[in-house]
Amino acid sequence: MMGKRSMLAYGTLGTLFHDADTPRATPTEVAWYAARLPRDAGLVLEAMAGSGRLLVPLLDEGFQVHGVDSSEARIASCEKRIAASGHKTQLYRQDVAALNLPSRYAAVFIAAGSFQALANPVAALDALLRIRAHLIDPGLLFLDLFVPAGAEHPPGAPVVEVRMVTPMEGTRIGLRSEIFIDVPMRRIDVRARYERRESKTITAREDETRALTWYTEEEATTLLTDAGYRDVSIEPAPWRSGDGRHFLASART
Repeated sequence: MMGKRSMLAYGTLGTLFHDADTPRATPTEVAWYAARLPRDAGLVLEAMAGSGRLLVPLLDEGFQVHGVDSSEARIASCEKRIAASGHKTQLYRQDVAALNLPSRYAAVFIAAGSFQALANPVAALDALLRIRAHLIDPGLLFLDLFVPAGAEHPPGAPVVEVRMVTPMEGTRIGLRSEIFIDVPMRRIDVRARYERRESKTITAREDETRALTWYTEEEATTLLTDAGYRDVSIEPAPWRSGDGRHFLASART
């Protein structure tokens, strides 16, 4: 039976689509984190970890990585991927802005621009403060961030994107999204519809609305400093391509 739902986080079809579209982090991205995350100083946490696109390769590299995400569907997918990889680790379903985990960590990272899904500045600051409370001094924090191309050259109309993936034989999932960029408000609104097709029949449909924000390098530095971090540094993200500007912000507690 075809169902329809609206949501603020990835649901079942959205998770299936993005798992098929980007199943695993690139070797360059994995190598970047593997060269910088501590191996012998304790546990590492991937916040807003999604389905384990980066978490599982880091487990393969020998890191002790926990994961946390607010999406039930993505946590379930991550659990399956970890089991299939032969590893075991701890996953939590929590909002990073209200993070309250039983462990403390030598490093925390948020990959793939996911931090920018905290479009509310209060939530973004709360997340940084909660992460800092979970870090063992001198803990490390890494944020993968981007400034969209539309920040400098805003489109005159919503950007429409249509894509299709085949997660399994006989099944296709299509995505149609409209992207609205509000430069004065520093806000990206995404309205997406996922449809699962078996043969020529639509068997499920899922609507999703998301909001993102962005920071320049200087603004990211100020945000981290205001949250009590020090030794903030900025460098380009070598594995990120496409429109806009992509960079990594690193800091210590």
